[in-house]
Amino acid sequence: MEAQATATVKEALAALYHHPDDAIRTAADRWLQEFQHTLDAWQVADSLLHDESSNLETLIFCSQTLRSKVQRDFEELPSEAFRSLQDSLYALLKKFNKGPPKVRTQICIAIAALAVHVPIEDWGAGGIVNWLSDEMKAHPEFISGFLELLIVLPQETSSYKIAARPERRRQFESDLSSSANVAINLLTGCMAIDQLKEQVLEGFSSWLRFCHGISASELASHPLVHMALSSLSSDQFLEAAVNVTSELIHATVSYGSGTSAEQMPLIQILVPHIMGLKEQLRDPSKDEEDVKAIARLYADMGESYVDLIATGSDDSIQIVNALLEVTSHLEFDISSMTFNFWHRLKRHLIRRESYVSYGSEVAIEAERNRRLQIFRPLFESLVSMVSFRVEYPEDYHTFSEEDRRDFRHVRYAVSDVLLDATDVLGGDLTLKVLSTKLAQAYGSCNNEQNPKWQPLEAALFCIQAIAKSVSIEEREILPQVMALLPSLPHHEQLLQTVCSTIGAFSKWIDAAPAELSILPPLVDILNKGMSTSEDTAAAASMAFKYICEDCRRKFSGSLDGLFQIYHIAVSGVGGYKVSSEDSLHLVEALSVVITTLPPESARRALELICQPVINPLQELIQQGDQVLRQVPARQLTVHIDRNVKHPEVVAEAVNRYWPTLKSIFDQRAWDTRTMESICRSCKFAVRTCGRFMGMTIGAMLEEIQTLYQQHNQSCFLYLSSEVIKIFGSDPSCAGYLTSLIQILFNHTVQLLRTIQDFTARPDIADDCYLLASRCIRYCPDLFVPTEMFQRLVDCAMAGITVQHREACKSILSFLSDVFDLPKSSDGAKYQEIINTIILQRGATLTRIMIAALTGALPSGRLEEVSYVLLSLSRAFGENMLNWARESINLIPPQALTDAERLRFLNIISDAASGSSLLTITDRLGEISDVCRRNKTVQDLVQSALRPHDLSFTVVPQQLS
Repeated sequence: MEAQATATVKEALAALYHHPDDAIRTAADRWLQEFQHTLDAWQVADSLLHDESSNLETLIFCSQTLRSKVQRDFEELPSEAFRSLQDSLYALLKKFNKGPPKVRTQICIAIAALAVHVPIEDWGAGGIVNWLSDEMKAHPEFISGFLELLIVLPQETSSYKIAARPERRRQFESDLSSSANVAINLLTGCMAIDQLKEQVLEGFSSWLRFCHGISASELASHPLVHMALSSLSSDQFLEAAVNVTSELIHATVSYGSGTSAEQMPLIQILVPHIMGLKEQLRDPSKDEEDVKAIARLYADMGESYVDLIATGSDDSIQIVNALLEVTSHLEFDISSMTFNFWHRLKRHLIRRESYVSYGSEVAIEAERNRRLQIFRPLFESLVSMVSFRVEYPEDYHTFSEEDRRDFRHVRYAVSDVLLDATDVLGGDLTLKVLSTKLAQAYGSCNNEQNPKWQPLEAALFCIQAIAKSVSIEEREILPQVMALLPSLPHHEQLLQTVCSTIGAFSKWIDAAPAELSILPPLVDILNKGMSTSEDTAAAASMAFKYICEDCRRKFSGSLDGLFQIYHIAVSGVGGYKVSSEDSLHLVEALSVVITTLPPESARRALELICQPVINPLQELIQQGDQVLRQVPARQLTVHIDRNVKHPEVVAEAVNRYWPTLKSIFDQRAWDTRTMESICRSCKFAVRTCGRFMGMTIGAMLEEIQTLYQQHNQSCFLYLSSEVIKIFGSDPSCAGYLTSLIQILFNHTVQLLRTIQDFTARPDIADDCYLLASRCIRYCPDLFVPTEMFQRLVDCAMAGITVQHREACKSILSFLSDVFDLPKSSDGAKYQEIINTIILQRGATLTRIMIAALTGALPSGRLEEVSYVLLSLSRAFGENMLNWARESINLIPPQALTDAERLRFLNIISDAASGSSLLTITDRLGEISDVCRRNKTVQDLVQSALRPHDLSFTVVPQQLS
């Protein structure tokens, strides 16, 4: 059997690497991946690795397979197999001592993983590090392989590819900490061998975080530290030396490392050596990767010692100036390494917590002002240095979508740095610095034969990025900037940024003195933006929204002009390039202006908003049902009544146009996009009008009840949630809301019978249980006492393990709302109903939730699952403990030990006793990790709990 499997592996590898047919290569790859999960893979991989005739492809595949098996599937082996596996891996380490490097690395990781799995005594006195020490002394000819194993050991403590229990992982970390001195001595003993220098540095870097017993003063004089610092000037060992130095920096500020004074002997050694690298940073002949390594070291130093730097001492200013040099580097990947330092320095300078040791408020304020005075010139330099990075490249038009996305990322990152600077400098001073850049760019643009628009756009982009930080009383710079905008070239990207700048300063524009007459020329610019391109139209539409929101009273006498803009944009006549999505911004803009009008004027204005949308729809309807069914969904988009704060006026419009909306509902109910648009408009109508909608709300609900049963559109549930929120507590609406709840939920539970149904219709599941939670919150009397409530609980149990994130979260939130309801202010009257329902289903529900925790749901749902278990425990106490015990006892001993079962039950018990959600989530997370530690264990747990196979038989029970 083994010989056959070995031959098949060789054939599959040959096909994977050498066969010309893609389909055969894909099939071979799939077979090899499946083979790695089999029990035979242990023996076959081991045999081929020992086989002298195996080629490099075979060795790499088999070493990866063996490493993976040790990491994930070690529990497949009988306990007595450890010794033979250890011997085999040790033999392979010696065999591949000189390479191939990829194979040797995989063998080292496999040995390290084995060490994580087994207790320290299995390696003899002192554990694997002492064992390794003995082997290095006995067999110095294999020292390269032994050193790589020494490097890998501490790295694997944080590898979650290893299917080890949390307590075993913690114990292994403790064992390594106890052995750190032995490891450091081994590395020190290898220092004299030049060809091992890089490995020694890598090993020292790996072990530093376990050197808790070595003081800062000892490290400062340690030969390994001196070797690392002297290697910073070596091109050959620079990267390894940087890694060591970076770890040494982190060691001086890590948790439990002591005070800054205690770490100062080491800090005083590190900082001068790092500062001595400035010349290398400036050297244009230096390899880019080496420059990146040095820049990373400066960034680490700055971030780690930011509290010392923030004191503003002469030495700290030298460090900040060095970091400014890194920030000024032409390569963004290098420059951006410092951005987090500037953010952290800003926080230290402005946060009160940084100054509490100064005692009185007067002393605190004095020290804060002293530091800000020192650092302001440095932050001014920072603003000047980063602003050019947002400039559009000359060849931007040739960029791929990925390159454009990267460029947008650069601009966002620079915006964040500028905002950090405003917190230190203030918005007005930052604006002054940036306005200098704008003036220079404008001057160059006017004086050159081929003017460049890019510097202008870059300066404006930076100015609009800090808009919220600039005072609305600023009168020196912004009037000049606004006066400049109409004279700028109308290049597309520049115009887009000009429009965004107008929108960003809308509050300042509103506060500007009337004599400046700023608004009319700016509106002309926005008009130009809407007719240039889709991108400029999008920016212009958004800017219109902002200036109408903030300058609404200035527009109340200019409605005719605004409506003309809106009509051109919506009708598509006149050259505007506003998309239907962006036209919504114009509706919002007009809506806020209408809100300032008296009711009669608002009524006429709202009619003017509606007509360009409603009239074409009515014309389509008059052409007959056939035409209405065939038009594109974008022509049926309706945006009315959004943001108009005149509920009676909006309600009149909704009532007047309801027949038009109903026709679209009736003829396009099959079209998801159209229905979502109409339902969104109806949602805003309900939210705005409330009880002023009168009879129309009843007609609307009757419509969606009927259409939901015919077309299963989830947006009908979404609209119903808004109705419940607005009308749920109104007794006069109880009749039609009860009918709504019953009809919608009755149809939904027929659609969602199995987990496969939930998987196929996640949007319906999501909106259904959002609606159910709204019913619990706003109209429990209409919902909880009904049979439909019980049926929805059963339905939820069937769908708990749906993989769709939002649907799953809605179901879990509904369940926790059910358990928490009796504890609400008016919820005690539902206690008996909920007890009756949950006691009958508690054992099954608990079993499903435990299955969800242990692998049926992704680990990312841990918090939501934990909260449901917490709520269930607090609501049902001893009953929940009994249900949990039954479910936990189903989990095989191969997955959970007796001690782990007991710990699991104790967590449930503590949840019932009042432990916090954070504590319970952390503790349940460990149990979850144990049950998911590898695929075999996870499958074993799920096979035992069988959450998808449970039937919901009602079993009468009594409260314990």
